[in-house]
Amino acid sequence: MSDELTRRCVNTLRTLSMDAVQAANSGHPGMPMGMADAAYVLWTKFLKHNPNNPDWSDRDRFVLSAGHGSMLLYSLLHLTGYDVPMEELKNFRQLGSITPGHPEYGLTPGVETTTGPLGQGFATGVGMAMAEAHLAATFNKESHKLVDHFTYAIVSDGDLMEGISHEAASLAGHLKLNKLIYLYDSNNISIDGSTDLAFSDNTKQRFEAYGWDVQVVDGHDHSEIASAIRHAQTTETPSLIECRTHIGYGSPNKQDSASSHGSPLGEEEVRLTKEQLGEDPDKTFFVADDVRDVYRQALAAGEKAESEWNALLKDYGKVYPVDGATYLDYIKRELPEHWEEVLPVFEADSKGMASRKASGAVINEIAKHLFNMVGGSADLTGSNNTELFNKGIFSAADYSGRNVHYGVREHAMGAALNGMALHGGIIPFGGTFLVFSDYNKPAIRIAGLSGIPSIFVFTHDSIGLGEDGPTHQPIEHLAALRAMPNVNVLRPADANETAYAWKSAIEKDDGPSLLVLTRQNLPTVDRSVYADASGAEHGGYTLKKESGSTPELILIATGSEVQLALEAAEKLEEQGRSVRVVSMPCWELFEDQPPAYREGVLPAAVTKRISIEAAATLGWHKWTGSEGIVMGIDRYGESAPYQDVYGHLGLTVEKILENADKLLG
Repeated sequence: MSDELTRRCVNTLRTLSMDAVQAANSGHPGMPMGMADAAYVLWTKFLKHNPNNPDWSDRDRFVLSAGHGSMLLYSLLHLTGYDVPMEELKNFRQLGSITPGHPEYGLTPGVETTTGPLGQGFATGVGMAMAEAHLAATFNKESHKLVDHFTYAIVSDGDLMEGISHEAASLAGHLKLNKLIYLYDSNNISIDGSTDLAFSDNTKQRFEAYGWDVQVVDGHDHSEIASAIRHAQTTETPSLIECRTHIGYGSPNKQDSASSHGSPLGEEEVRLTKEQLGEDPDKTFFVADDVRDVYRQALAAGEKAESEWNALLKDYGKVYPVDGATYLDYIKRELPEHWEEVLPVFEADSKGMASRKASGAVINEIAKHLFNMVGGSADLTGSNNTELFNKGIFSAADYSGRNVHYGVREHAMGAALNGMALHGGIIPFGGTFLVFSDYNKPAIRIAGLSGIPSIFVFTHDSIGLGEDGPTHQPIEHLAALRAMPNVNVLRPADANETAYAWKSAIEKDDGPSLLVLTRQNLPTVDRSVYADASGAEHGGYTLKKESGSTPELILIATGSEVQLALEAAEKLEEQGRSVRVVSMPCWELFEDQPPAYREGVLPAAVTKRISIEAAATLGWHKWTGSEGIVMGIDRYGESAPYQDVYGHLGLTVEKILENADKLLG
């Protein structure tokens, strides 16, 4: 191909990006203009993908961690033949388009993950590479490399400044994820101006210290870029290719300027830039036929690559029929028929066990049957009870292990869970203390927004933590987590509810589930006296039915406070009161139930209600109504044995009875 055609292919990425940002009168043209050369080389010479089947399981993954440069990705997707028509480029950032300001997984064909919050894509890509390594170690045979692809990303100065990139880069280097290749857009410009204002790291030395292979290239020299990618494909470590680029490349007045980072160039500057690049300034959203032909070679190449892989898969299935069928089940996220029958049933026990301990027992039963369940913890394995016994450690020495030691890297762990779930083939979970969910929250939000079925295990869920004190006692966290759309927060009341919480989490395939578990023991409810724990699948259910024909009072509680509600209800019944106890482990699941079911549990006519939860009261009035009483904690905790803390903060049976007297008169 001639140098002239190559030049126009690259410039088309620039002109489409400029035109779309200008038409929207908002956006970030500088990064797409600067990284167009590197993106062109990667997408036309290396990336293994099939635009006709964006979900082909052995495709290379491409993550635009610098999500503000979304028009670069949309241009590439359009040009290579994904279902992203020109009209969508013209509707960039407009209501109802599939080309939003930052890439969104599930909205735009070919977008592998939602990015925009800097650093998220960086760490999510690490999770994708972890999934590839695990599945390759599990299924590949010497003669059949069924899983064999790379994870690429474009990352920015901003990504590398964010703390999550340090966590994720350290983890990736430790794990020697050699199928991970990141192109770093090193242009020395941020929104505030020169990166020198706030960023003077020696990036090369930093990543070498993490155990990465690092190369520095001219980001506009195609031969250097190609040579660096070829080298990166052969290393035994993750790779960072620092591409020295000019932001706003080609703009006579805004190249190498912060003004090209997050604002349209302006109509006159767009014309001048096109002239400078040798393109027709009077043409907008223009793609020459020969340029389109170059990019559309991806269609034939992708079909050929997938066809060859399908033949390999077919032969693999003949030689290794069990593994072949299992692989397909993993990729489709197919659960074994009647898998839920393996859930343990816990006998009634007044002493009971902590729900974190019950969770550990549940996952170890499940893991015997769901072999693609991979879990871990942020250096709290014993405390979170997240170890899968005898299932090996995921490490550079053995990627087939199913226990991941994330170290004290909660934020990277959360994003890595998303990456593994997005990659497919794995059901990932990760644990930490509930108070540290703050470090997970950006990843949880991305999972909710994107419909990613990551599972988060949060133990030490309340003032029941006791002596570690207010720094470790979560208060506002349940309210904050419940405020995020499409996120299921499950706080089970005993061991059997915990089993059903896990069932719900595994079966949910369109968003994350958060299991909120206790440190302290919880009595295992006697289900011969009270309702079956399967009611927890509905999010809320009548645990104890009232003695009369209708309840005078409804006590609603979650987790460890359900036992307080049961004890209070029994005392009130002894006084001749008709009291219902509702266990509500998951607000979100309860809201999803039909109105008739919700009315059956919380009859509108019964306005005397008390909620009890060892957390912030925000949000509970939705369930108690204006006439009800909300019992909770709207202050920080105390350091003392947990029974003393509960008493000091007024979460006791006696206080429930006192409030009941106020309502019942």
